[in-house]
Amino acid sequence: MTIEELLIDKTKKVKEKTETISNWLLDGSMPTDELIAFAEKSKDSEKATCIEAIEYATKINSKIADENVFSFVIKMLTEKAPRIKWESAKVIGNIAHLFPEKLSKAIDNLIINSEYDGTVVRWATAFALGEILKLKTKHNKDLLTTIEAICNREQENGVKKKYLDAIKKANK
Repeated sequence: MTIEELLIDKTKKVKEKTETISNWLLDGSMPTDELIAFAEKSKDSEKATCIEAIEYATKINSKIADENVFSFVIKMLTEKAPRIKWESAKVIGNIAHLFPEKLSKAIDNLIINSEYDGTVVRWATAFALGEILKLKTKHNKDLLTTIEAICNREQENGVKKKYLDAIKKANK
């Protein structure tokens, strides 16, 4: 079955499609480059499913992500669709430790998304920024101040908690 066939299959729910693609990534039967090439030419809902599959897979094995995956999800943070934004942020949270010297653009895009109206986008952004902060990279001095400011204006407790947990771990 191809990814096109899977995504148009009306008998499968989105979660099942996502898990199938994720398993293809994990077992190596679908290269990440192939999935990205497909996602780039897909409509938003399919693109989001592809990114969610990358998120599932990188949660299990972050090493499946290469620089192409990292660049792709950084770019996807700027898309309009909320699901694309939040799934991309979660991927970045899963794989940031693999690219400690290349986090600047990811941080910039995530900070922009910290102002997004939707709570899920802000929560995923908090997760990603928190994971980056915990890495204790050269970005931490400025990032810590920025995250503290974001946290102070954040109204949603679940999002705020993500930031506070990361700040606490970064200060250990």
